[in-house]
Amino acid sequence: WPTILPRVWGILGWNIYAYHSHMDVTPPADAESTTWQVAWHQDSMRVNDDIQITPRPRLSLKVGYFLTDCSEAGRGNTLVVPGSHLLDEIDLPQDGVSSPEGAEPVCLKAGSAVIIDRRLWHSRSMNTSDLTRKVVWLGYSYRWLRPKDEMTVSHLWPRVDPIRRQLLGGGSSANGAYDPGDEDVPLRAWLQEHSPADGEWTKHARPQSRPPAMVRGRNLGRQ
Repeated sequence: WPTILPRVWGILGWNIYAYHSHMDVTPPADAESTTWQVAWHQDSMRVNDDIQITPRPRLSLKVGYFLTDCSEAGRGNTLVVPGSHLLDEIDLPQDGVSSPEGAEPVCLKAGSAVIIDRRLWHSRSMNTSDLTRKVVWLGYSYRWLRPKDEMTVSHLWPRVDPIRRQLLGGGSSANGAYDPGDEDVPLRAWLQEHSPADGEWTKHARPQSRPPAMVRGRNLGRQ
């Protein structure tokens, strides 16, 4: 994590947690037995129908940790179209075979990692090698976005340090995801000490969530 997490908070900021995880296992296959060789999409499913601005907001990203050598094409590599995170639609037949212009495979050695913006158009591909491709994906998003998984990690909260508790979805209240206090986001305090620019309250010219004139009390959530 010392290599990857700074890149995650450098993109999303400190009000984050791990909202999604899964493991891709892609065994060897052949074209005759594979109906859908590609399936081009943006992540987050219903988000892409409900949000009506262009381009769609980033909201989240995924980190893929490669357990298998995918340094060559044909090993079930993730396919991407560079720059397509700014496109709400992509022009191609939905036939399970065609790929858009500019598509290229992500070729990485085992032990490498890749960060993918959820909006980037991407697809699986066929594994025609003799290796079984394995990639562990961790999705990071803002704490106010609902988890994509049925989280079963709250029993770990008392056993981990405060920053890990934040990343596992811990917090003082439901409203703390929207109006976080120090107890909700210990990552912010750590960044303020070790990387002050990353620990700033906002990237805007002035705070948008709690402007200086906003003196109302804190909503602790309904009991």
